[in-house]
Amino acid sequence: MDLSSILKPEAVKVISEASSKKRLFQRLGEVVESAYDLDGLQAAEALMERESLGPTGVGHGIALPHARLDDAPDVTGVFFKLERALDFGAVDRQPVDLVFALFAPENAGVEHLKALALISRTMRNPDVCAKLRANDNPTTLHTVLTDANASQAA
Repeated sequence: MDLSSILKPEAVKVISEASSKKRLFQRLGEVVESAYDLDGLQAAEALMERESLGPTGVGHGIALPHARLDDAPDVTGVFFKLERALDFGAVDRQPVDLVFALFAPENAGVEHLKALALISRTMRNPDVCAKLRANDNPTTLHTVLTDANASQAA
């Protein structure tokens, strides 16, 4: 499994305004609908439901929200770089500016966990995060993410 199989280029966005987690999850839902033809409203609601169990802000300005969706045929991802960091209730209390959302089929089982671990490893790399924060072009951001993953696998 690699990030290029999870993350489509059109699912990478730079977001200028996200005033709350709820609004951010709505935007993630809109992108998952347009990029993967999944139910965007269900995606936003599933993210909110998961977030109610505990915040998915993992620290260092990174959040990894994730949810299972009835209509998802495969594990898919959406990446947002936020121009204005958002309070996410992260473990280190730092606002979040890098968001990698993961959506998995209800019955994904171990595939969902493998994808989450892969994203977590990639986003824990300080060089990757520095490159993501230094760029505002979605195509470049997609390349940084997928190349980082490919070089880790080698």
